[in-house]
Amino acid sequence: MANFRRTIEDFVCERCGAEVTGSGYTNHCPACLWSKHVDINPGDRAASCEGLMAPVGLDKKGDQFTIVHRCERCGHVKPNKSAAGDSFSALLALARKIAE
Repeated sequence: MANFRRTIEDFVCERCGAEVTGSGYTNHCPACLWSKHVDINPGDRAASCEGLMAPVGLDKKGDQFTIVHRCERCGHVKPNKSAAGDSFSALLALARKIAE
């Protein structure tokens, strides 16, 4: 796997419309937790798919949550660490959805 490439970008979430200020480590919308399939390796912006990635899983190791995303276009699955600014209510809603 290639080295991580820090890419600082602001974006508007294509799922919920939230305006997101990127930190160079931002890989999903903190409001709705959706992502976009733009990387092959973190930060490279080399994926041509560009499908929206639904949050479909949530893992917890210690104090760190990992959101599992699945691309709605190609089915690619990728885990992403949660961020301090992520909506706690969105994380709870995802956990509830998974538990159903």
